[in-house]
Amino acid sequence: MRTLAVVGGGAIGLAVAWRAAESGWSVTVFDPTVASGASRVAGGMLAPLSEAWPHASRELAFGAASLRRWPEFAERLEAVTGVGVFVAEQTLSVALDGADAADLRVVADFLVEHGHQPTMLDRAGVRAHEPALARTVRAGLLSVTESAVDNRLLLDALHRACLDSGVAIHAETVDDIDALPFDQVVLAAGAASARLRPDLPVRPVKGEILRLRHRPGAVPVPKRVIRARVHGRAVYLVPRADGIVVGATQYEAGFDTTVTVGGVRDLIADAEAILPGIGEYELAEAAAGARPVTPDNLPLIGRLDNRVVAATGHGRNGILGIPLTVDATLGLLEGRPEADAEVADPRRFATVGSAQPLPDRGV
Repeated sequence: MRTLAVVGGGAIGLAVAWRAAESGWSVTVFDPTVASGASRVAGGMLAPLSEAWPHASRELAFGAASLRRWPEFAERLEAVTGVGVFVAEQTLSVALDGADAADLRVVADFLVEHGHQPTMLDRAGVRAHEPALARTVRAGLLSVTESAVDNRLLLDALHRACLDSGVAIHAETVDDIDALPFDQVVLAAGAASARLRPDLPVRPVKGEILRLRHRPGAVPVPKRVIRARVHGRAVYLVPRADGIVVGATQYEAGFDTTVTVGGVRDLIADAEAILPGIGEYELAEAAAGARPVTPDNLPLIGRLDNRVVAATGHGRNGILGIPLTVDATLGLLEGRPEADAEVADPRRFATVGSAQPLPDRGV
């Protein structure tokens, strides 16, 4: 039986390991703290359209392709674990001032040009969909195809699916991927991937989130993902069964995952500007993670040499990118490149070289 090592036990690594085991590989995951890291500190949004902007066509295409694969991926995961992970079916981006409303229209036009069908809403339309939002909201952009998942339910389900599929999980840190005695290796170590392959242009970017628990009498939890900009800062509110996830700050702080007073203050203030009355919620958790970010905000999915495949660098969109990354990674292991993931080939950066010649086909 072919052997595969997956270095990294976050959402990407676990998903690849599970599906590879189902495909007949003997899989071992290496991670000192499996099902943790940036994957556990996430909103779980599947929103490539809401993050779109003119001239970012490649990012939109990659995200939209992965979004289309999410229903089948989630259905397959639920079939083997009994866990449903979706928490919202739509995303509503809102504007508080005229400039933000103009930006929403620019995004809407860009999406229409690329074959998508967002809906612009006026003030009344926004309140008809989400009546608890602030009366100062001027406009909205509704995407009925952009959903959200509970990232922690997802991680736990993937962990269970791995174990049920015979994946071995070793709580170990890998210091040298070349020393791993496996036929193939998938490098899915997130922001730590560059420690093992210094030629990979991926760096950690700190992000803080809050988990707010709903209390009796407080304003209701929105039915949709709510996104906005407040004082130039992006903020999102993602429903959970017991409340809301609010995120996210963004700092160039290396691997520092300390939650700061300033970060908590800004997130609460921005969330309250969008959803007045949120101050009555319970502050259940404040956490930070290190997102793996690349220079062009596209992930790194591709062969690094004859034995190592990269599946890392997903930035803010790691949860969104799971289905396409899994399909692309398994395709590379079997010698079947995935066309939708070609834009993520690591060799688009001149710094990424191959330790060995790449195979023309197969492994």
